Amino acid sequence: MPMARRLLRSGQDVVAWNRSSDKLSALVAHGATPAASPGEVMSCADLIGLCLTSDQAVEQVAWGDRGLFSTNFSGRKFIADFSTGSPSAAVSLAARAAARGASWIDVPVSGGVRAANAGTLVAFAGGDANAIAALHALLSPLCERVSHMGFAGAGQVTKLCNQTLVACNLLVIAETIALARKAGIDVAALPAALKGGFADSSPLQIFGPRMAEHSFEPRLGAISLMAKDVRLAMELSAANGAFTPNLALASEQYARACSHCEFDQSADIASLIGLFESLSPAKIYT
Repeated sequence: MPMARRLLRSGQDVVAWNRSSDKLSALVAHGATPAASPGEVMSCADLIGLCLTSDQAVEQVAWGDRGLFSTNFSGRKFIADFSTGSPSAAVSLAARAAARGASWIDVPVSGGVRAANAGTLVAFAGGDANAIAALHALLSPLCERVSHMGFAGAGQVTKLCNQTLVACNLLVIAETIALARKAGIDVAALPAALKGGFADSSPLQIFGPRMAEHSFEPRLGAISLMAKDVRLAMELSAANGAFTPNLALASEQYARACSHCEFDQSADIASLIGLFESLSPAKIYT
């Protein structure tokens, strides 16, 4: 929604479809033209952007019943997949799109809701350089920087590297705030105190205050989605024979958060603080 609204504010003509009709109605109220299906979007638009939760969702929207490629479109189509998924899926999607005369670029983004609203996302693109250039009118209003990382799937590899850093960082932030609270300092002051030092990061400044205050609304990112990204990063590590012990530890903690009865896996990522405050060490490690 923030990305689509940003495109509208930049003066683009936006034809939109969403799996949730209420979300589509909200965007139409801001000036978008509604489509009845992804296939209708493909017929109407030259530049197409997707941002979905999983490889399975992308597959369904692209190749399922009434999907993007269910229609006989004319003209060259350029598709930017902003979703975070597996590199192997991106390779397959790009090859199948090319066989239908379309260009598919994996271009996952980072920066969260705030950056999406401001048009300052950073993007990691994999695929043909000419196709990325053709997507400029779509990418420019949304992204502060687009880095072409190479072959199809390279954008997803880069995003999983990004998520490895973020996932581990968020756990350490939650652990540190819980420690500071137990040690008796004002944890609400901790992110500001650390700002500008070597420990600082965007996740600390965005999610640290939410963890300190137990303020989890509005949701900025779900635990379940980060757990999915960690799983994809673990698969990438295994496929390439990489040694990633910190990622493995993070994977265990996200699995606990998704399976433990005291957690809602659809809750905001800041509620990870509960792993270190609500649960005792015995509960976490046994």
